[in-house]
Amino acid sequence: MQFFLDCLFTIQAALENSVKYRIRWAHLPLAVYREVAAHLCQVDGVEIELLPQQSRQFDYALSQIDSLRIHLPDDADTFCHVQVQQILAYYSDRYGAWETVE
Repeated sequence: MQFFLDCLFTIQAALENSVKYRIRWAHLPLAVYREVAAHLCQVDGVEIELLPQQSRQFDYALSQIDSLRIHLPDDADTFCHVQVQQILAYYSDRYGAWETVE
């Protein structure tokens, strides 16, 4: 149990000391969001959160995911940032521009 708590606090500390981006594409299918997340997780130090849709009205045209939150460590090097941007650009070329969420 202590190991689990130590890991949880380590993850929380890492997320608090990170650069955060939140992006969405309203009609992107769940599978593609998961694919984007899987690719981004391959970049060293990057943590991803898929945030569920908050709409109370069901709509087949909307994605099941509201947005994707990307956490980059404060000490991430330029290469890390470039990799993240390249992955996002790849999917943007295929599915359309990402919308930044504040």
